[in-house]
Amino acid sequence: MRTYDLSPLYRATVGFDRMADLMDRLLSADVADTGYPPYNIEKTADDAYRISVAVAGFTDAELSVEVKDGALIVSARKEKDETPRTYLHRGIATRAFERRFHLAEHIKVKGATHENGMLHIDLVREVPEALKPRRIEITRADTVVEGKAVEA
Repeated sequence: MRTYDLSPLYRATVGFDRMADLMDRLLSADVADTGYPPYNIEKTADDAYRISVAVAGFTDAELSVEVKDGALIVSARKEKDETPRTYLHRGIATRAFERRFHLAEHIKVKGATHENGMLHIDLVREVPEALKPRRIEITRADTVVEGKAVEA
């Protein structure tokens, strides 16, 4: 596999660290990602999203959801089951996992629910007022400003 050195990008730009980090992550993505556990990402409204992770066999106490350094980290640690079992077929994987989702700017985690073997994580985009587009009123050049007439 070909590797790319993005260090010149870091030296030649200011304020684009997040973009360079994203490119670095994409280019160095682990090819051997197993896809476990399966998950869905859906858009529930204009500024709302939901990540649903299939976590069959895990309890609430074994699951962990945290936000750290712009990433949502979903992990599970299965406690040892002391009961000896003989499986004829074992299709439900209950192994430990850690799944990372990198969040865009202004995306906040609203909450998480665990229901029927699915972990639902609700996200919302909260854009600050200073970054929202605003309309500027256009006035005529011959209007009165502070009691004085403005000439065109």
